[in-house]
Formats: sequence, structure tokens, C-alpha cells
Amino acid sequence: MGTTDKLYIIIPAYNEEENIDEVVRGWHDIVSSINAESRLCIIDDGSKDTTFTKLQELQKNYAQLEAITKENGGHGSTIYFGYKYALEKGADYIFQTDSDGQTLPDEIDIFWQKRQKYDIQIGHRKGRQDGLSRIFVTKILKLVVLLQFRVLSNDANTPFRLMSSTSLADIMPLIPKNHNLTNVLLTVFYHKQGKNIKYRKITFRPRQGGVNSINFKRIVKIGRKAISDFANIKRKKRG
Repeated sequence: MGTTDKLYIIIPAYNEEENIDEVVRGWHDIVSSINAESRLCIIDDGSKDTTFTKLQELQKNYAQLEAITKENGGHGSTIYFGYKYALEKGADYIFQTDSDGQTLPDEIDIFWQKRQKYDIQIGHRKGRQDGLSRIFVTKILKLVVLLQFRVLSNDANTPFRLMSSTSLADIMPLIPKNHNLTNVLLTVFYHKQGKNIKYRKITFRPRQGGVNSINFKRIVKIGRKAISDFANIKRKKRG
């Protein structure tokens, strides 16, 4: 996988002390196989457990790991922070996944091989294994995105996406800083801007450890806010 293209992998983490060692090990192997300039950036979102302490210790053994912490703001604001950070550091490509161990590092290989052909490649979680409630929410979200934005996306919120820095820099100004569904809006605006998009099937396992912080009640709350936010964003774009 060696190349001069600089890859930054952005991973948000909140209370992931049970998963973080394995996540770092797997994804650090990816950046180190590309080149010495690539980085694994794990952004601790104000965890209440030992996640950040563990990350600081792991940095001693993983040279291309950058452990960053910030005040808690949720998944959307944390990946937004990470995307801005990667762009400021001069990344050529930015990849985002999550810290719960549900995605497989080796499945990035085909994404990386085809990076120059597309502005963004997004994982399609077909046959996902993380529960019926999550699958139901994804289907509802797909419908909401279609109704609000007239965008048909296979999987708008997938935490497995590779973007060129040039295309991401075009899209980022359109995304509210503290939106809770940053990746959904990124997908929408990649479509709206006519960017070159590719969906690829990926494996999506059950959470590998720890407690899922998103329960059904919170999913409903996020969903209602998303519908309201999408409507407001749509009105602003018209204005």
C-alpha cells in the first residue's frame, strides 16, 4: 500500500476503554503500511472512563498515532473536529470509522486502491449485525433524506468512508459545526454537488466491547432533531 499520498484516519471515541487497544492496533497497521506521513487520529470526546489515558500510553508504542481530547459534544461534532484537523494538517485523503470495533481494517484496501477514481467512497452496511433497531433507524433515515433533500443514498451515515481532501474541503463549509449527523449531511452534499461517489459493501459486526451509549429512546430523540435540522438547513439553502 506504500505511496506518497498522506492518509489521515479519523476515529471518534467516547468511553471505549474496552475496545481502544484493539482499534489502535488494527488501524495503526493501515497507516504505517501506507507511509510515515500518514496518521491515525483518535479523538476522545470527553470520555468519563480511561479511554484517553490509554490512548496516551498507546502513543508510546505507536509512532503514527495522534491522541487528541476535547470537551464532550457528540459524534457529529467530534468527526467534524477531526475532518478540520486532517485538512489543516495537509492530508491528501481522509478516512473515517468508529471506535467500537464493528468495522474491519483490512476492508479499506479496495477503497485505497481506487481512491483516485472517486471523490468519496462510502461503505454499504449490507447484512449488518448490530441489531434490528439500528437497521430500522437506517431505513427511516434513508427515507427522510430522500424526502427532505431528494437524495437517494444506499447508506448515508456509514462510519466507513474515504474522501479526497479537495472534495471534503469543498463540502465542509456547508456543514453546521455542531450538527449531530455530520456524515449524513456530508453524504447529502456530496450528492448535491455532483461529486463522484461510490458505495461499496462492507462487513458491519456487533459492537466488540463496552456499552452502546445510544439506546432506542435516544435514537428517537436524535431522529426528531434530525428532521427539524434538515428542514432548517433546506430552508437556508433555498434562501
